Order: sequence, then C-alpha cells, then structure tokens
Amino acid sequence: MTFRSLAASLFLLVASTAGATDTTAVEASAGWIRVLPGSLPAGAYVTFRNHSTSALKIVGAESADYAEAMIHRSSTEGGMGRMEMVDSVDLPPEGTVSFTPGGYHVMLEKPTHAVKPGDRLTITFELSDGKKLPATFVARPANATGPTD
Repeated sequence: MTFRSLAASLFLLVASTAGATDTTAVEASAGWIRVLPGSLPAGAYVTFRNHSTSALKIVGAESADYAEAMIHRSSTEGGMGRMEMVDSVDLPPEGTVSFTPGGYHVMLEKPTHAVKPGDRLTITFELSDGKKLPATFVARPANATGPTD
C-alpha cells in the first residue's frame, strides 16, 4: 500500500467516524403543548430517548415562538402542589425521560404570535454534550391531557 492510498484510507475512516458522532444520539417524540387562554403560560410535554451508552442532561430549551422557555418540575408535597425551575434533567444511557403533566415540562411564556390548537411549533433543547435537539410540538387545547386525546 502506498503512502497516498494509506492517507486516503485514513481520511475516509476519520470522515466517516466524525459523521457518525455528529448525529445526536437523542430523539424527542410525541411533543405537545397545552395552550391556555389569554396570556397564561403554556406547558410543553415530550418524551426523550437516549440511544447512546453515555449519560446526558437536558440543560436548556428555547423557541422562536415564545420569548421564554424554561424547564420546570411540578411536584406535590404534604398535599401542596408546587413548581420549580430546574437547571437540568438527567437522561440516562439507553434510557427515556418523559416530560408529562404533573412532572417535568417546559414552561413557555410570552408567545411571539397567537398560538392556537393545531399549530406545529419547534422547541430546541440544549444537551450537556453541547448539541442542540430541535423537536416538533403540536399545540393542543387547554383541556388536553396528551398529544392525541
């Protein structure tokens, strides 16, 4: 094997490996937003699947459709409901995490335009490995309990 063919083979190997690692190992599915009347904040729910063998974290969210997108967790303690903003959500290796009513969700405030049931919106999540994960969400009415009910 000549030096030139060896160099070409190494280049192809590195290029194919780089391409494989550039694809995020996380997918988001079944995204939906509960749209509330007036200027009340909306809640966004989605399921994440980590296909990699490495633990990751969801560390942020943003949307061109809302001025503010924050990750929150709802909980009940001593019969009292509460909600708090969180800095990150763990995404275990080869595991799933669901943002659901009464648990983790994205709090969306100050829509940049009127959002109505049936609209399709994008929320982009930031992962701890620096990658961005855009996800599609369907706007649902205030009485919705899931993405298709």
